[in-house]
Amino acid sequence: MSEAMIRLELEPLAEGGYVATSPDVPGLVAEGRTIAEAVEIAQGLARKIIESCLDHGDPLPPAFENASCGGPINAVVPVGIR
Repeated sequence: MSEAMIRLELEPLAEGGYVATSPDVPGLVAEGRTIAEAVEIAQGLARKIIESCLDHGDPLPPAFENASCGGPINAVVPVGIR
């Protein structure tokens, strides 16, 4: 299984919760009650978008074109503070 890193932009919603979009995956819009939930939903949606591209022969978003296994992975993750 290959993996690729994508950037997420998270914004708080006026009514509560967060919305996540990605400049790396066009069409990805995920909403969650918490940042962690929005990120988790965004990851699942990114997988579904990629699967759809593969199933239909559509081009992959650029972030996934050169996905490969191995090598170091740098990640930025949210940490809640009370």
